[in-house]
Amino acid sequence: MPGQIRVEKDGHMATVVFDHPERRNAITTAMWREIPPICRALDADPEVRVVVLRGGGDVAFVSGADISQFEESRTGENAAQYDMDNLEAWSAIAGIGKPVIAAIHGFCVGGGCAIALCADLRYSADDGVFAIPAARLGLGYGQDGLQNLIRVVGASYAKEIFFTARRFDAEEAAHMGLVNRVLPKAELDDFVRETAETIADNAPLTLRASKVAFRDLARTESERRPEEVRRAIDDCFASDDYAEGVRAFLEKRRPSFQGR
Repeated sequence: MPGQIRVEKDGHMATVVFDHPERRNAITTAMWREIPPICRALDADPEVRVVVLRGGGDVAFVSGADISQFEESRTGENAAQYDMDNLEAWSAIAGIGKPVIAAIHGFCVGGGCAIALCADLRYSADDGVFAIPAARLGLGYGQDGLQNLIRVVGASYAKEIFFTARRFDAEEAAHMGLVNRVLPKAELDDFVRETAETIADNAPLTLRASKVAFRDLARTESERRPEEVRRAIDDCFASDDYAEGVRAFLEKRRPSFQGR
């Protein structure tokens, strides 16, 4: 099958590369299924403190699902399995307990936009193109995908994105809150690396506790898990890193966190 997902590690940063250049990094069925085990491995790796998502090359982040497979994979009895593969992939990315950054060059469309929405931070080059063209394909779109979009941009913008199915440029995406920041194309990769390194220098247990809290706040009040949030916070105060952070502050030096 064409297309692959590569993981590149550099210090405390791991980069997940969606690499399918002949189709602008469109995601195949096999690639959707690769995402959950990759995410679990990165989450379990103590050396990884921040995860970056990007497309291979600089033409596209992910241009969507590979539509050439739809007649086989997204019809009849196969459709439900395909949707489950999508949901498991999105859930796996969103479930990583470490900060996740989407570095977006060019096309970020359909399934690519859904992947980017699972990241904590989204930075786009000025050539970013965003769309969810389900209405032009006749696709039904589940509540899970809609919910992520609504959480990021709000219901009104989510409806505009879906109902028009049109393409939005990077500045429009930033105005809607779909991306955190737009940068000149030549500067995006360096900015993302610097941001990732800044994050990786911070206390890993604090970052993980923050993700637990943010995730819990996104749930309805009846679904919230305060005991899970409390445990994550307690882990911070009981850690060597907390003692190191206080000492470093008092000694006016840079802390050296170990994640324990």
